[in-house]
Amino acid sequence: MTTQTSIAHHRVRGQGREKAMAVAMFVPAGVLILTFLIVPVLLTFWLAFTNTRLVSPDPPQFIGLDNFANLFTDDTFWASLRNTIVFTIVIVPLQSGLALVLALLVNRRARGTTFFRTVYFLPVVTSMVVVSMLWLFMYQKDGLINVLLAKVGISGPDWLGDPHWSLIAIIVMSAWQAMGFHMIIWLSGLQTIPAELYEAASLDGASPWQKFANVTWPGLRATRTFILITITIAAFGLFTQINVMTQGGPLNSTTTLVFQAVRSGFQQQQTGYASAISLVFFVLVLVVTIIQTFLTRDKEARR
Repeated sequence: MTTQTSIAHHRVRGQGREKAMAVAMFVPAGVLILTFLIVPVLLTFWLAFTNTRLVSPDPPQFIGLDNFANLFTDDTFWASLRNTIVFTIVIVPLQSGLALVLALLVNRRARGTTFFRTVYFLPVVTSMVVVSMLWLFMYQKDGLINVLLAKVGISGPDWLGDPHWSLIAIIVMSAWQAMGFHMIIWLSGLQTIPAELYEAASLDGASPWQKFANVTWPGLRATRTFILITITIAAFGLFTQINVMTQGGPLNSTTTLVFQAVRSGFQQQQTGYASAISLVFFVLVLVVTIIQTFLTRDKEARR
């Protein structure tokens, strides 16, 4: 009886130590999540309904839906919303398509594939600020791009100074910078497809296109769902390129929701108004993500 009691006592002490260890390991991550995620989200919901300013002697006051009323009558907001949606609609197929082509090229067993994988991935590990500065110089009227175009008889536009070309320039640069990351994801998906399927397709006399349409593309179903969602969320969060290269101009042709929120909150010190923009942005991303997930699951269920 004494032995059983001792074993039970040691077991309880062991469980207590495991619980204490689990709590000790959770506390640092929990503090970070609480400080940098939960608290800011709750503050955003509260500040969106107040007239809070970043620096003001007056205490914040609850103003109801006034921030949202001003927001929905603000031409800059609608321009930033339009730019954000256009950027997302264009960048998702462009970036994912280019990344898939690169993944198919470097997935072959040939000499030099490791080198090209590294070269294609290099822009991803380079700071976005550095990349933006590089392309800022390339996009100048007398920059590298226009010099190369002039050699073939084409007069290049003022890429970042013309409202008709500024957003296109941002799209091209963003697709180039990030496609290496999604190339790696496509590549990981390609390498999970059994080689026996390609061998069977070859025995049946399938062409390269038929192999891609009937073996490769169906085998990438989970991968393309992940890529679709991640690119969409990243596209909605476009900020660094705009902040470094155009500051939202010219004529708000490159202003985005995130950039407008940051500018309103820090430069114009309208914290409550910026929180309202952030809240609208949060709802927009949430709705788009839910729709994407629903459509993807529905398509998979039909298959």
